[in-house]
Amino acid sequence: MSLVISDALICNPDRMFKGGVVVEDGLIKELRKESGGKGEVKIDASGRFLFPGFIDLHIQGAGGADMLDNSRDKLHIISQTCARYGVTGFLGTTVYHPDEANMHISSAVQEAHQDLGGARFLGFHLEGPFIAPKKRGMIQLTSICAPSAKVLEDIIEITGGLLRMMTIAPELKGSIEIIKRLVDQSIVASFGHSAASYEETLRSFEAGINHVTHLFNAMNQMHHRAPGPLLAIFESEGVTAQVISDGVHIVPPMIRFAVSILGSDRCILITDGMRAMGLPEGTYIYDGIEYVSKGGVARYYDGTLIGTTLGLNQLARRFLDFTGLPLHTVAKVASWNPASVLGLTGRKGSIEEGKDADMVILNRDFSVWKTIVGGKIVYDSEA
Repeated sequence: MSLVISDALICNPDRMFKGGVVVEDGLIKELRKESGGKGEVKIDASGRFLFPGFIDLHIQGAGGADMLDNSRDKLHIISQTCARYGVTGFLGTTVYHPDEANMHISSAVQEAHQDLGGARFLGFHLEGPFIAPKKRGMIQLTSICAPSAKVLEDIIEITGGLLRMMTIAPELKGSIEIIKRLVDQSIVASFGHSAASYEETLRSFEAGINHVTHLFNAMNQMHHRAPGPLLAIFESEGVTAQVISDGVHIVPPMIRFAVSILGSDRCILITDGMRAMGLPEGTYIYDGIEYVSKGGVARYYDGTLIGTTLGLNQLARRFLDFTGLPLHTVAKVASWNPASVLGLTGRKGSIEEGKDADMVILNRDFSVWKTIVGGKIVYDSEA
């Protein structure tokens, strides 16, 4: 199928320009500075923003579904809800239960290769099980165990070759060996849910960790006599960091501070999205425990933050508001950088000839007008 998008403000990671895009057979065939062209489907963007599709590296659920559900339609629901918010690819984030069958993972593997009707499932991101109990946040103790090569082998087997990222606490005995094994198998080892010191964090970077799960959250904070992981992260130029830009998980001044040090090249916007994303405010359940969704934030009754219920386009708008960075920066922190973490910049992350036709058209207020995956419109706000 051919598709022509005309009269768009094309927002790539490095620049913006007015023009159009020609798509054929799911790939971007041509970029044009002028409008027009022949196509089976024509979209007049009328000056709207055209971004490369957003990629969410950390989303646990959406639209009433959760990665923990043992159902064969959960990925479809999450995928289609993601598309409503401009996301064209995502890592399904969940936990592993060391002493259970983990049917929620098995069912997702069976569903993973289907047409989900929305954003593409790019693989699993597991938070744990090798994390620090005292920094577990909303993760239950039944999803935590000591680092073990045998457990890792079981995880790789049950995820069916789809494990793309694992959050790990590097200070735990045996973690360094696990990190090296992950890196050897091209799985992203991410620092997080950790009580590591400054020195332990640096050692984990030397072992192969090059990414950080939800910066500031579930880790030791900075102190002038105990700098902790944050200083190590800020100092290490090859390390990227997930940022939840809702203004609650990280307050706006700290977002500005972090971005001023990391630069836009090392920031990656995530939702840490929950089942309640896209649904009315109210009470929902995560891993058997009730939480409250209010104001775009999900919390347990004791006040523990467990994620957001905002879409990535909404968080991108807040990111711009908090930082004052140029508009096209969103294409870097929500598209290019996450694609780079997954080694996908040859196919995704920017609007360039030969790449996958994964794009999102945003209205000027950053609401999603249309989402396109593989040259097919998977969400249309006017449909």
